[in-house]
Amino acid sequence: MEWLETHKIPVGHWAKLMVDWLTGNMAWFFDGLSEVIGAIVAGTLWLLQMPHPLVLVGLVSGLAWYLHRSLALTAFAALGLLLVINQGYWIETTETLSLVLAATTMSMLIGVPVGVLAAGRPWLYRLLQPLLDLMQTIPTFVYLIPALVLFGLGAVPALIATVVFAVPAPIRLTYLGISSTPHALVETADAFGATPAMVLWKVKLPWAMPQILAGLTQTIMLSLSMVVVAALVGASGLGVPTLRALNQVNVGKGFEVGIVIVIVAILLDRLLKAGRS
Repeated sequence: MEWLETHKIPVGHWAKLMVDWLTGNMAWFFDGLSEVIGAIVAGTLWLLQMPHPLVLVGLVSGLAWYLHRSLALTAFAALGLLLVINQGYWIETTETLSLVLAATTMSMLIGVPVGVLAAGRPWLYRLLQPLLDLMQTIPTFVYLIPALVLFGLGAVPALIATVVFAVPAPIRLTYLGISSTPHALVETADAFGATPAMVLWKVKLPWAMPQILAGLTQTIMLSLSMVVVAALVGASGLGVPTLRALNQVNVGKGFEVGIVIVIVAILLDRLLKAGRS
């Protein structure tokens, strides 16, 4: 036992050397990436904050009716968002939504193509599985430290951490959907002379679409669950009042912010389910 502890493998030292090399040699890349990601988040936030809050409430309520034709969902969207405005958390809610939407978009743009590639190459998915498990189980603060070193405080490290946490969901579910396509459908398409690209676009992706949309739902929920972590690295949004309530042991403020987060989560989930029905 003592021999094992004495001859410690320098895993932490190797990680530090790698981060030091990246900061010393790739600073231009991370600075550029930070500018691009920051611009995406800022642009999304501008779109959410440009209209009057009541206009956005009307648009979301109209979208709920258009997708689902449900008076209950439409009323929940309107009353829920009006409650958010009433409690004074509209700005924080839009800041959180901008981060969630940006992280979800990046996760889907990465996850769906990787899932499609893995479905056609089983060896690739076997290689990815340990990495996906690691990304979903490793404590967030472990990879927040190098993210802070490489990108500094703000929305960018929060977005990076959110994508790392959320992207395994679309990869796994896209892989599951594509790989579960019945062989009879693929063989029929091949018999009619379809190319591999046509089989993918006309057969496999339509069959996998429910799984892909389920991955989208999970990605949004996972991204929304990172609001407090985002606040810890300097990102604005609902995580900031949540941390203040925690530090001050303010039960009232904590309950207010919790209700707002629950409203946003339920509304996003119901809207996506409405789009699938």
